[in-house]
Amino acid sequence: MKMKKKITALVLVTLMFAVSPAFASFPVTKHNSVKTENKQVNSKVSNLEQTVSNDVKLISKSDLKNEIKKSKSGGGDIADLIITLLLWFILGGLAAHRWYKRKPVGWNILFILTLGGFGIWWLIDGIMILTGSFS
Repeated sequence: MKMKKKITALVLVTLMFAVSPAFASFPVTKHNSVKTENKQVNSKVSNLEQTVSNDVKLISKSDLKNEIKKSKSGGGDIADLIITLLLWFILGGLAAHRWYKRKPVGWNILFILTLGGFGIWWLIDGIMILTGSFS
């Protein structure tokens, strides 16, 4: 009998120490924290959407081409002309000047295979570079 009382008392004391810290922790309601997190996420998403809509402007392909032409024509025209002319003279047979000016790939390959159109196409490109009409 004494042994049963000791075991029962030991079990009760053990349960008391085991269970009481779980209830002593600060109360957290999952419902409120989830709502708060959802509000924070929603506000971050709306801020991101607003930033993206302010920063991104949709443009058409023609507008993009015009912007590229403007950026190419502004500023370093002389440096661009000199680079194109040097590429034409030194590596003209490999169509380096045409690759530099972003001419169509098919025409560049044909230029290489025919060695600059047997030199005629190469001379025409040189004249066009010097007159400024090679773009």
